[in-house]
Amino acid sequence: MIEIKSLCKQFDANIVLSNINLSIPDGSVFGLIGPNGAGKSTFLRLLTGILKEDVGEILFDGKEVYENPEVKQNILMISDDPHYFFHATIKDMKEFYQVWYPQFDEATYRKYLDIFKLDEKKPMANFSKGMKRQSFICIALAIAPRYLFLDEAFDGLDPIMRLTFKRAITKLIEEKEMTIIISSHNLRELEDICDQFGILENNTISTSGNLDEAKENIHKIQMAFTNPVSKDMFDTLDLLSINIQSKVVNIVVKGNIEEIEIYLKSLNPILMEVLPVNLEEIFIYEMERKGYRSYE
Repeated sequence: MIEIKSLCKQFDANIVLSNINLSIPDGSVFGLIGPNGAGKSTFLRLLTGILKEDVGEILFDGKEVYENPEVKQNILMISDDPHYFFHATIKDMKEFYQVWYPQFDEATYRKYLDIFKLDEKKPMANFSKGMKRQSFICIALAIAPRYLFLDEAFDGLDPIMRLTFKRAITKLIEEKEMTIIISSHNLRELEDICDQFGILENNTISTSGNLDEAKENIHKIQMAFTNPVSKDMFDTLDLLSINIQSKVVNIVVKGNIEEIEIYLKSLNPILMEVLPVNLEEIFIYEMERKGYRSYE
């Protein structure tokens, strides 16, 4: 299990992360989401031990990660712009990673080289961004670390490659109980694979938990009434969003759906429909609730 306790990080006077408390269970896929500049990449670099926290603790099964080779040998991160040596080929980078990760599986590496149609002897400097990412995906899947961190994991991958990658990740989780943290702006992609999520904004994790439970606790409801209605009729509810067009009302509300429906039925709507919400909508509604009006 990964445990983050009272984590704080700043660069000079710029506070990037403040008082983050989070637990990520083994064998889960955790989706890290947040606005641009929220500190997602910094958070991942702290988890890998590249950066040291100013305050707090980052523990992997009770052990600190920073300057701890025993913990780091179980961690691999693919950054948004993966680093490779000048004039290096995929084969060169493979051999470099094999030194640090002795569990490297050559057959898996060859399998995904073939799937992605990559030439391991060509310089990576000549590759497109998508091809560079595919190259490191081949290496990551061959390593199959206990903890895999992906920054903008699907950027540059076409739909077929994204599906292939997600299926490979799912298989590794089932076989080896790998724990994966994925930072991405593509929330619909995250929803397909994540079971846990956290929203990073205002320097901290403001909302986190099990994705299915969060979706069960947030409801989008559409209603119609015989007469015009006013906003104060819904003030007793924990509203994330409300839109009133005369006799038609659309709300997004948190809470127990049975209790919510009992109250709404007492208002005598002539039509009421509960609609499903997705991760992207949860993110947008939470951001709007906190004042990020640019999402409208």
